[in-house]
Amino acid sequence: MADQKTNSQTMQKTISKEEPRSPISAELHKKQKEIMNVENTKAQMRKGVLEYCILSILKGKDKYASEILATLKDAKMLVVEGTIYPLLTRLKNAGLLSYRWEESTSGPPRKYYALTETGKLFLKELDTTWDELRTATNLVTDNT
Repeated sequence: MADQKTNSQTMQKTISKEEPRSPISAELHKKQKEIMNVENTKAQMRKGVLEYCILSILKGKDKYASEILATLKDAKMLVVEGTIYPLLTRLKNAGLLSYRWEESTSGPPRKYYALTETGKLFLKELDTTWDELRTATNLVTDNT
């Protein structure tokens, strides 16, 4: 029993010890973490404006999910199908979107999304906020 405890303690010490890194290895590890953080930040920035972009896409015309997804991809928003459907459902449940089913000549019926009156008012608010945010960001970052 004592041998098992000693072996367990030795293994824990061995596992928890980190191998010393060479200065070059440490610098590479630091750079890799910075790159990973930049990618995460960029993804978070895109997520932050995704709802606004979807509402804006629907401002002019009802669209089905594939059209919304294609518009976002064309704009380099890097969105995947698994992201858009839950977001559309959330916007619908919030009363900002409605949908209707329409027969398709090339497959199953399609669910077309549209802005509700509440969604239109919400989008107007976001338009104002986006303009203010863009102006403030440009001032702070010297990007005019």
